Amino acid sequence: MCEHAFKRHRRLRASNNMRALVRETQLSKDDLIYPIFVVEGSTVKNEVSSMPGVFQVSLDYLTEEMKELVRLGIRSVILFGVPQEKDEVGSQAYESTGIVQQALRQLKHEVPELTLIADTCLCEYTSHGHCGVIHDNDVENDASLDLLVQTAISQAEAGADIIAPSNMMDGFVKAIRTGLDEAGFINIPIMSYAVKYASAFYGPFRDAAGSTPQFGDRKTYQMDPANRREALREANSDVEEGADFLIVKPALSYLDIVREVKDQFNVPVVAYNVSGEYAMVKAAAANGWIDEKQLVLEKLTSMKRAGADIIITYFAKDVAQWLNE
Repeated sequence: MCEHAFKRHRRLRASNNMRALVRETQLSKDDLIYPIFVVEGSTVKNEVSSMPGVFQVSLDYLTEEMKELVRLGIRSVILFGVPQEKDEVGSQAYESTGIVQQALRQLKHEVPELTLIADTCLCEYTSHGHCGVIHDNDVENDASLDLLVQTAISQAEAGADIIAPSNMMDGFVKAIRTGLDEAGFINIPIMSYAVKYASAFYGPFRDAAGSTPQFGDRKTYQMDPANRREALREANSDVEEGADFLIVKPALSYLDIVREVKDQFNVPVVAYNVSGEYAMVKAAAANGWIDEKQLVLEKLTSMKRAGADIIITYFAKDVAQWLNE
């Protein structure tokens, strides 16, 4: 008779095969969405200085970049546009000849295997860098909705499979759902940036997209990082208004929010592993301070464990290669 009256938990950790057998959370290539920055011009492939391994690409390089994703087993991409011309109302966001619209039409024809997600916002296209129309130095909510609806419809017309509005205007999901339905796009789902915090983790993205605000900040429309209950109110509004997916952004510092959103809403939850999270890992890896592969896999697994069904990540290509090994 054993004299030790305690549990032998280590029995299920004794070998790699045993650990794999009882592993509770699995990270898959099917979970991943890769962000891509599309720029105007030709023969452009600019590495983003603050995001090693991430590039701005022009349309003539875009197809091959996306075919690489397919070869790796990644089936979804979210597109961000970087226009040559910007104006006060971000008109290139909703022009039929806008850079994202051109990219959508091209990829729908040349890489039909991909699910094409269009980021629907104005900040990359406005001269002031804010996500809507400016009046008296503030973003005017309702006037901005009209332009966001036009943007969503133009993206759907160009071939977007999913519309992903990221602007955090009140009522944006309802307005876009109504606009899409009236335009005949009743089957295009909305992947809402439902819970988007006014975070310090976005800096490298603004380098890549050229979307840094020219005055003030986004704290009047993006969420206070200190707030939890407000996140659930935001998510609830978006579900009631017709959102098919809910994004929590950023991911790593908000895993508690990912879990609560997952527990309370019966739609797929998306964690956005944002640019600052990516840049910090790349900087530490470049200095030899961390094991990049192990850290990234641990980090993304933590997002799945917290409740994320899907992860938007700049590490998608690296992760796919590691999972293929």
